Amino acid sequence: MNIERKNGGAAQKPQLLREGESVVMRIVLILLLLCAPARAHDPSHPELNSWFNKLQSGRGLCCSFADGFAVSDVDWESKGGHYRVRLENNWIDVPDDALITEPNRAGRTMVWPLRFDGQIFIRCFMPGSMG
Repeated sequence: MNIERKNGGAAQKPQLLREGESVVMRIVLILLLLCAPARAHDPSHPELNSWFNKLQSGRGLCCSFADGFAVSDVDWESKGGHYRVRLENNWIDVPDDALITEPNRAGRTMVWPLRFDGQIFIRCFMPGSMG
């Protein structure tokens, strides 16, 4: 619904509506900048692009169905030979067949999550050095 006032024949949006739109746009921009994860493919290392494209776990190719991103050391852990990762403030167990077993050429911990029916599933996980 478009709210307009007629003022001397000229249509104007109420001042409150324009200020509200501006605030919403600023909030969206800030959230996009703060919440954007570090994507797997690092543009400063193009020599790793083909390696990333071939990465796979027991669940298949990692980059074919999900975008991977780096995970901070505080957001993953290893215990009893199994891994878990914190995504969206929830700890998720990494299935054994989601583990990438080849050497980590990127050096940082990476995860490729999939969202389905309100849940997060791990397609691929590659541990880093934890330090």
